[in-house]
Amino acid sequence: MPIRVAAEPTFRDVLAGTDRAQIGMWVCSGSALVAEICAGSGLDWLLIDTEHSPNGLESTLSQLQAVHGYPIVPLVRAPIGDRIIVKQLLDLGVQNLLIPMVDTAEQAHAMVAAVRYPPHGVRGVGSALARASRWNRIDDYLARASETISLFVQIETTDAVANITEIASVDGVDGLFIGPSDLAASMGLLGQQDHPDVVASVERCIRTVAALGKPVGVNAFAPATAERYLAAGARFVLVGADVAILARASESLAATFITSATSAKPDTVRPSY
Repeated sequence: MPIRVAAEPTFRDVLAGTDRAQIGMWVCSGSALVAEICAGSGLDWLLIDTEHSPNGLESTLSQLQAVHGYPIVPLVRAPIGDRIIVKQLLDLGVQNLLIPMVDTAEQAHAMVAAVRYPPHGVRGVGSALARASRWNRIDDYLARASETISLFVQIETTDAVANITEIASVDGVDGLFIGPSDLAASMGLLGQQDHPDVVASVERCIRTVAALGKPVGVNAFAPATAERYLAAGARFVLVGADVAILARASESLAATFITSATSAKPDTVRPSY
């Protein structure tokens, strides 16, 4: 007799069930092993990125499998808000989806339709073939699929900021995530995501969305900036990335050991044998 399984709680459910801000990190390496290491970190959530990282369907699937069972929530960022790509990611078993570069309420409505089956949306039906339903081992998956999926959209441009109230008001959008780097570029401040004007814009967005009763998140690697956004009302924050941690930590090793060795006087350097 087939074993019936239940869907995991969504990030929407997690955010609704706690008053504590959820702290997470990016997983950008494309490695299931690295994703599993990060999943055991004690953080609340991971963002598996397919927009700016070497991730395709197969590596995303491997990472979802690797982190499954750990006390952490995986979100997956799609490379683009395309209904076909969304369908593929959902069929892989992605339950928490982030769509980048959503500038208008119309685009947000289109993404809500992409994650729902007809008559409420346009998602193609292939649940018998898909990990999403555990190959029809989740009872009533087709009828309950929208309960198993949370949808977040990303605010990254001045147009999106101008339309943020309308975007946040779209039924079926479970939360908004602000990307300061692209927002800074859109404001003519490329590479200056900590510029006071960018920070002020992000804070206004956080307060606007929070006042509408929807969770809002943000990317903030600088601890002081992260604390500032948390104080403004951010409910989920990314504070690091696997590749950035590895890059900075390896550079620190080189600076500590190679620089100290080459700067030592010749007569003070002793062989290690």
